[in-house]
Amino acid sequence: MPLRIETFSNVTGGSSFFKAVGHPLAAPKAAILMARLASFGPVAFYDPLGLLSGLAEFYDLSAIPVAGVFVQNVELVGTEVFGHAAQAVTDLPTSGARTVFVVAFDSQRCEGHIAHLIPKDVGVVSLDAMRVPEDMLNDPAHYLSKFNWATNFAWFRDEGGHHTRIVSANYWPRYGAKGTRLWACLFDQSGRPITEWTEPMPPSDGTVVIDSQQVRARLGLGDFCGTLFLHVIGAAGHDVVKYALDTYGDDDRVLSCTHDANAWPAERYAGLPAPRDDERVLLWIQNSHPTPIPAGTVGLNLMGSDEIRTVAQEIAPFATLALDSRDLFPDARWPLQFEIQAGKHFVRPRYEVVSTNGRRRIAHANVERTDLKPDPKLAALTGGAIGKGHILPAPILPPERWRTILLPTPMSTAQTELPVKAVVYDRDGRELVQHSFGNLKRSDSVALDVTALLGDRALPGGWGHVELLYDFDIGTMADGWLHALVRYEDEKTGHVAETSFGSHLFNMAMIYRDEPQSYHGRPPGLSTRLFLRLGTTPWDTMCHLVYPASTPWHAQSDTSLILVRRDGHEIARRKVAIACGGSLHWRYHEMFLEAERMAAGEHAYVLIRDTTCRLFGYHGCLAGDSAFSLDHMFGF
Repeated sequence: MPLRIETFSNVTGGSSFFKAVGHPLAAPKAAILMARLASFGPVAFYDPLGLLSGLAEFYDLSAIPVAGVFVQNVELVGTEVFGHAAQAVTDLPTSGARTVFVVAFDSQRCEGHIAHLIPKDVGVVSLDAMRVPEDMLNDPAHYLSKFNWATNFAWFRDEGGHHTRIVSANYWPRYGAKGTRLWACLFDQSGRPITEWTEPMPPSDGTVVIDSQQVRARLGLGDFCGTLFLHVIGAAGHDVVKYALDTYGDDDRVLSCTHDANAWPAERYAGLPAPRDDERVLLWIQNSHPTPIPAGTVGLNLMGSDEIRTVAQEIAPFATLALDSRDLFPDARWPLQFEIQAGKHFVRPRYEVVSTNGRRRIAHANVERTDLKPDPKLAALTGGAIGKGHILPAPILPPERWRTILLPTPMSTAQTELPVKAVVYDRDGRELVQHSFGNLKRSDSVALDVTALLGDRALPGGWGHVELLYDFDIGTMADGWLHALVRYEDEKTGHVAETSFGSHLFNMAMIYRDEPQSYHGRPPGLSTRLFLRLGTTPWDTMCHLVYPASTPWHAQSDTSLILVRRDGHEIARRKVAIACGGSLHWRYHEMFLEAERMAAGEHAYVLIRDTTCRLFGYHGCLAGDSAFSLDHMFGF
């Protein structure tokens, strides 16, 4: 059974309650509160906001003697809450309670409603006993305001010559934030907190860098591999902590990247690839809560199969477990793929592919929706009001070095069929070739070698892109939640990178549901603000920008590449024009002069800005001819 907590709604966004009660600083206070309630019972639980069941998912309340559960809404009287029949709060005076526990933050108002019902010799406590320090709150009067809980998790490792680096920007001041700070807590693999610290954020638009080697040296730590919990204090505009995560090593063949974890634990994830014969696939499960994951609760199944094989061991609070897919499915091989049965116990997980040639790469699974149904309108609208409809764009890197492989990945429990096709375009948006996958069944797992499909067709400039689209000529089942995994193989070195993501409606004047999505605010999203982190010396950085368009849009983009120093100061900018439906592949060392790169210094980044269209971007690092990394970029 999944945890009975609300983490995210596609209507209201992320929930703050689970973040507030599960915060690493709240957990020790919760233990004290529960011990107090156990000692001063019997306890009347007053649950005016319906939070008690969610609290019980995180903390063991079984030692607390219960005098009754009381509610304010008359329609809830008699319903089961926390294993008890809910009573009207007006029955509180006869409950025989020694303590009243008001299950609410900012509880003064709730307590005021029932003050006349509480006998004078009865104590009153509330969730306010679990509050984090007041100076960590952007809005102290509204404890569950989402801007008090701009948090996220990162997989963080420094051991055996393998290191990690988190890179982001202080983008909150552009939405009115002042005095932002970063609180971080590092947990080891067993879930034990190793260290915590608070540091000021850089000036507006400045670079945020957390390097595992530097953290280790500064704090005198030994080897670690676990979770870094991040909390941005004073956030505004965005409650999402976005970042790029690089893995690198003492050996220059160790290089890979992915991005932020998505801060809301989901019931299922998908898009986890099975290994090849010479590989192992490690799923990094990071328990995101202060309660253990019971043995037999989380696990994997092959996509399209109902046979779930679970993890046989308990996973401690905030602990990290490397699950080898071969331990559960020893015979499963690429291009088969897994669903992850997560039960809302952990955030979107990373996985690491370890090859027998010593090379490693990381990527992430994606949230599998459980709330979607097929949308029959999409087939009728595509080709009409929404043009090409949903587009999933991916680069075709220069084929003389890289091979591009595309694997559609079902990402909703309602997707029993996927009618899809791939269309290849050159840099100017000219169609070169199509491939129909047919009407894929959920259990089908078909990888397309896009480079082989391209054959001898020339790519002007040496690059292009591929789009995964619905193919309504062969089927009509669609929900707009179209996903794929794209793998890039370096034929010179054997190094591999992969990325996965979902489709969107791009660059059209009409709105359908919440598309075209906006980085901030209501749709349509018709502009670009992408963050391109730059590789450290001696790495170069490559970037591939795609200008997808569901309907005809501006013939060319009006894109600025703005080189920004780590303190947020602009050093230089370049203007580029990308053809509608086309793409641009470029490198940092070729785009900006040496003097500009030197003036920018270490930990600079490039802001990709366009007010005329929405671009989709990819970034990666190049360690000469030894290794490379690639993932899609984030915007803000």
